[in-house]
Amino acid sequence: MNVPIVDKPSSDLTDEAVDTFYSCAVCQSISPGHLCIVSPEHPGQCGVYTWQSCRAGYAADLIGPYQPVPKGRLLDRRCGQWQGVNEAVLIASGGKTEKINLYSLIDHPATTCNQCEAIAAVLPKCNGFMVVSRDCHGMTPAGMTFQELRRYIGYGASTPGFVGHSKKAVTGRKFLAADGGLLRLVWMPSKLKKEIGDSLQQRAAELGVPDLSDRIADETMGVTEEAILPYLKKK
Repeated sequence: MNVPIVDKPSSDLTDEAVDTFYSCAVCQSISPGHLCIVSPEHPGQCGVYTWQSCRAGYAADLIGPYQPVPKGRLLDRRCGQWQGVNEAVLIASGGKTEKINLYSLIDHPATTCNQCEAIAAVLPKCNGFMVVSRDCHGMTPAGMTFQELRRYIGYGASTPGFVGHSKKAVTGRKFLAADGGLLRLVWMPSKLKKEIGDSLQQRAAELGVPDLSDRIADETMGVTEEAILPYLKKK
C-alpha cells in the first residue's frame, strides 16, 4: 500500500482533508479491546502519537502497531463518525464496541486507554464537563481522582459521559465539538490550565471569548459541583 504524502504540518490539517486515519494498538496489552483512532484533529490519547507520527510509523513498519483506517462513508458529521472507523473498532473490541464518535463524550464516545493523558467527564449539575490530567492527583467535581476515573473507564470500554484524551486535544477545534466544545468546559486543575495556557488563550480568541480561561473553575474554587456552581454563575 502506498502511503500518501501530505505536505501540510499536522496543526494545519483537518479530518476532512484526509481519506485515511490511523489506529494505534501500542497499549492493547493493558487495555484489551481498546483501539486508539488517530486523526489530524484527534491525537492519540496518551499524548505521544499524532496522525503524522502514526503515518510515519506505518511507513517504517507495515505490520507494526500503527495501521491505516480508511474513513469510509461519513455517518455523522457533527459527532465525527465514519463507517471505516466503526468497522476497525468493532474488530478490535471483539464485537463489544459497534461504533464511536470522535467528537463526543456523551453519545458513543471513543474507548479509553489505560495510558490516557487526560480524562473528560460530564458534570450534569454544571451543564458542562471537566477535564483532569494524569499528573493532577487531587479530587475532582466528578467525585473521583484521575486514578479512580482511569480505573473506571480506562480498559477499553466506551463509557458515555467519560472519555480519555491528550492534553493537546483540549484546545483543538474538534474537541468534544458535538457537546459544545471548549465553551462547555467548566473545570480543570490550575496546573493543567497553566500548562496549556498559551494555546487556550489562542483558541479562546478564535471563539471570541478572550476571558474563557477565567470562566473555567479550578480546585481553588472547589472540587465538587455544588462548590463551583456559584463561581460559574458569576461568569
